[in-house]
Amino acid sequence: MRSKIIKLKDFREAEVELQEAAEVIRRGGIVVFPTETVYGLGANAFDENAVRRIFEAKGRPVDNPLIVHIASLSQLDQVVSQITPNEEIFERLYTKLWPGPATFIMPRNKKVPPIVSGGLDTVGVRMPAHPLAMKLIELAEVPVAAPSANLSGRPSPTDEHHVLEDMDGRADVIVLAGRTPLGVESTVIDLTVFPPRLLRPGPIDPESLESILGVGIQVDGLVRGLSSHERPVSPGMKYRHYAPSKPLVLIEGSEEFILNEIKRFQQKHSIAVICSTQLSRRLKGSPYILPWGDRNDPFSAARNLFEFLRKAEKLPVDVIVTEGLEEKGIGLAVMNRLRRAASKVIRE
Repeated sequence: MRSKIIKLKDFREAEVELQEAAEVIRRGGIVVFPTETVYGLGANAFDENAVRRIFEAKGRPVDNPLIVHIASLSQLDQVVSQITPNEEIFERLYTKLWPGPATFIMPRNKKVPPIVSGGLDTVGVRMPAHPLAMKLIELAEVPVAAPSANLSGRPSPTDEHHVLEDMDGRADVIVLAGRTPLGVESTVIDLTVFPPRLLRPGPIDPESLESILGVGIQVDGLVRGLSSHERPVSPGMKYRHYAPSKPLVLIEGSEEFILNEIKRFQQKHSIAVICSTQLSRRLKGSPYILPWGDRNDPFSAARNLFEFLRKAEKLPVDVIVTEGLEEKGIGLAVMNRLRRAASKVIRE
């Protein structure tokens, strides 16, 4: 059975259509909706059976936690059992970062079933900045548990056709509203420890977090990789994610090194290249080049990353090759996603 598709153009007149999607959530259904990061697949966070349908629709391992989305601080008490061990830290962060692409890990309220948090006593919570996401949660009158609206392990959905490729026939309702503005998932910060710990990099970089807090944050090795036996506290930590259907090779190093490695691959394979505009000007004999933008503008790379991975896998090539970025600002998030998606990483 195909999903009910709701396509919205004028956000100001969306309430009637969103009321239908909100009613589906209240009845135990699952709904795809846009956020400022990527599209999400949402269900009533208090309904264990509805949440289980999310895992089934995505083919997602049940120990991979979901993020609970709220529309107001009044909903927070229903989701967490306490406002972190350090309430002042939370207040500093949420006043600057909510609504927005920041997820905070805090102790889980028992009203939230364990399946939402992968069986852990903590839960990730965020207040999205997208007006349609906020209105949907407000109309549903319940917090909404939602991972990205893609098949597990695939590149996250940042545009309407990504959602339809993966979720048409799997979700009850799909709300479409064009491309998502940021194109990469939220930053996840563990507030159950001090200093706070970065679990997943995203649009809000470590430097910005430290500036808000006035203290350093922990950025440990799990940001760049996690051994498979460890239990994930946040989405995007344990399993291979974001991967296209064709082998992806990530090359990290100077422009000359990357250029030489690409030439070497061209001798043996038909390739598509995802790279900066600067590198694209130097590539010859590569018919399939997808330039994300200026090398010094990592936000362009973030916004185009998942779109280009999906485009490249449809091209008549054997291998997708991508240029690495400097791990500054949102570049850290881009590199985190690329390393998790890559079949092979080549470093200078």
